[in-house]
Amino acid sequence: MNRRQFLLTGAALAAVNGIALSNVRAATSSAKARIVIAGAGAAGLALASRLRRQMPQAAITVIDEKTAHHFQPGFTLVGAGLWSPDDVTFRNADFMPSGADWITEAVAEFDADSNTVATSSGRRVPYDFLFVATGLALDYERIEGMDRSLIGTNGIASIYANPPAAAASFRAIDAFVDQGGVGLFGRPTTEMKCAGAPLKVTFITDDLARRKGRRSAVKLVYNAHNPTVFSVPPVHDRVTQMFAARDIAVNFSHVLKAIDPGAKRATYETPEGVVTFDYDFIHVVPPMRAPDAVMNSPLPWQHGPLATDGWVEAEKATLRHPRYANVFAVGDIAGVPRGKTAASVKWQAPVVVDNLVAETSGKEPLATYNGYTSCPMVTAYGKAMLIEFDYDGNLTPSFPFISPLEELWISWLIEEKGLKGAYRAMLRGLA
Repeated sequence: MNRRQFLLTGAALAAVNGIALSNVRAATSSAKARIVIAGAGAAGLALASRLRRQMPQAAITVIDEKTAHHFQPGFTLVGAGLWSPDDVTFRNADFMPSGADWITEAVAEFDADSNTVATSSGRRVPYDFLFVATGLALDYERIEGMDRSLIGTNGIASIYANPPAAAASFRAIDAFVDQGGVGLFGRPTTEMKCAGAPLKVTFITDDLARRKGRRSAVKLVYNAHNPTVFSVPPVHDRVTQMFAARDIAVNFSHVLKAIDPGAKRATYETPEGVVTFDYDFIHVVPPMRAPDAVMNSPLPWQHGPLATDGWVEAEKATLRHPRYANVFAVGDIAGVPRGKTAASVKWQAPVVVDNLVAETSGKEPLATYNGYTSCPMVTAYGKAMLIEFDYDGNLTPSFPFISPLEELWISWLIEEKGLKGAYRAMLRGLA
């Protein structure tokens, strides 16, 4: 690493991690509101911490049965064989703010008309304001023949299910490279968290094969769900160029509908009809939808492309529900055009909290969310592209010295060394 690279790396990591002072002067409200947060994932904990600091007189209740917390942006690195499941597993208790009431039960029902949330034990919790931060559900069952228990067997990988599944996926990738054959990759048609991850896994498999001197023994095929490999045009153009240069085949408008694990055969729906491919390895990305409690509530979109899978209806600039003004959706569950990444939560949480603080202080809520999403696109071991964009698909780089469409070691270092610290700060309401 030369001096320029060293200085840029130091600047980038400082920028990623030195983000905890901006909230010291954040506006506060003395309102004694009853606030319920459904979910203790990235969005739920970030909201709880910010609300505890900015609305100290409010009664804040967090509802979530999960006691373990997963750093999901790190699942790719577990799937690459670089991290272990322990590296992405925290305790929710370590990030729950003091003074918040944590009900360790699942959310069973949302009754937005009576302003209550019911838990799995039947307990009803009233609220003045509700933040829906439940995350989403992985719908593996929508793919015929697929089950979570298959991950790591018969050449099947899927980094999404949980940290052990991500580790099992690396073992499947490694075995595939050693044995050779055909590897299939792709993504579902539904909205999904971290839409760049399927591409990352493809690049990682390619690079691992090259490092092992086995690239000629494997054929890699990316089956894109629509006419693009990524929804942002310049990123699509760049990735397709890279795929061509690395001899990664692309089929467009191929949607995985079924697998036969015993025969190692995958069935895809295409505009021309159903097609099947034999494989030796397949990375399965499940369709994604809202959890049942949200799906069965009045909160989802009633019409349009976001209605089918139950995403919570939300105004995209404020994340406020248009039919229930005291309800906000934050994180993966929010029914907005983009924003299903942890980086999005970093921008969403301050917007909704600052607006609630303003509203309960008799001021006009002015904060807006522009759809910011970040995807550190890993393209090889030690290389990544730091891609950031907004609702309109405009690239919005945070660091002027990092080209978003250039493969850089600095971008890799931010992914591997910087993001976890920034994420933990976000959970504490400091990012």
